[in-house]
Amino acid sequence: MKKWYMIIPSSPWLSIYLLIIFCLLPFFSIFKQAELFDIMMAGTLVVIYFIFNRCTAMSHGGRIYMWISFEMVVSLIMIIFFGYVYLAIFTAFSIGMIRRPVGFYIMYGLHVGFTVIATGVTFFFKWDVLLSQLPFIIFTIVGVVLMPFTLYTKNRREKLEGQLETAKDRIAELIVFEERQRIARDLHDTLGQKLSMIGLKSDLAARLIERDKDQALVEIKEIRQTASIALKEVRELVANMRTTRFEDELMRVAQILDAAEMDFTFEGDVETLQVPPLVENVLSMCLKEAITNVVKHSNATKCKVAFHQNFKEVYLLVHDNGNGLSTKQMRTGNGLKGMQERLEFINGSFKLESKDGTSLTITIPVALTHQHVTEKMDKIYKKGE
Repeated sequence: MKKWYMIIPSSPWLSIYLLIIFCLLPFFSIFKQAELFDIMMAGTLVVIYFIFNRCTAMSHGGRIYMWISFEMVVSLIMIIFFGYVYLAIFTAFSIGMIRRPVGFYIMYGLHVGFTVIATGVTFFFKWDVLLSQLPFIIFTIVGVVLMPFTLYTKNRREKLEGQLETAKDRIAELIVFEERQRIARDLHDTLGQKLSMIGLKSDLAARLIERDKDQALVEIKEIRQTASIALKEVRELVANMRTTRFEDELMRVAQILDAAEMDFTFEGDVETLQVPPLVENVLSMCLKEAITNVVKHSNATKCKVAFHQNFKEVYLLVHDNGNGLSTKQMRTGNGLKGMQERLEFINGSFKLESKDGTSLTITIPVALTHQHVTEKMDKIYKKGE
């Protein structure tokens, strides 16, 4: 838990309210004591107890067992000499925050055993005091038994969920790395030999152009043929790559924002998107990263995505009406470095503005398609012939 007083993590104010009640309950029996000395002693012990409780919340490692032991001692003194058990609920809360299973079960068993025995013994000596507050005592004993297990189980679950998220991120990184290695191997196997051949034949054609133009023309034709084969193999390689379609990512974005209870609006025509698969994949990943940041960090209620493509560039705008970003976050935070690296790979860029929320504008130049490249090469070769 992020705060020591948050019994209910999702409701901090309710947690504070419950803690105030538990803090006031001990004084119910304190002020029923006849002598002023007993009242002063009980009040002093309560103050000392909450000092120990605060030290427990701030401690780590082996020291936490020491402070919990001090809490248990003070709690037992309060039960035996003053006839109330309410401080035991705070000790139960502290025990529930222990991470190690062995330490948890030892402290849990000692606390439950001592509390139940001390309460039972006190009934024989101060039965008139305890009988008047019997429902509250039963509630406290039930809390002493159940609360540590509830908190311990919750902390274990949160820890496992955190480890699972870390494992997922690591697996995703490994998948990306393996995919890069595969692409690198395929490109090397596909283009390495042919590009080397094109380079050698180009040098040969340059040397023959002066003394044997016919042979130079033959070499140029072979260069063209080799280039056509390489282009065909690259097309097949790109076609087999796993890509994320921009239209599919937009559908996922709508679902995510709907789950986050944000109003989603989209402007643009996805059907006008005409870019190579690699560019579409990068555009989709950037949109995914931007929406993830909006959901996690913006606290926004509205999110707008706008798309436009002309003959020069592709524009993508993601705007929310949330908190905005600080200067430090705009420079280094929220996955912007990874987005920048992806866009730089395809000569793209992004602009981040924090005004009335946050606006992210992505700009990607429209690259020549394979058909345009083929047509240009055909024109060059025909001119050469």
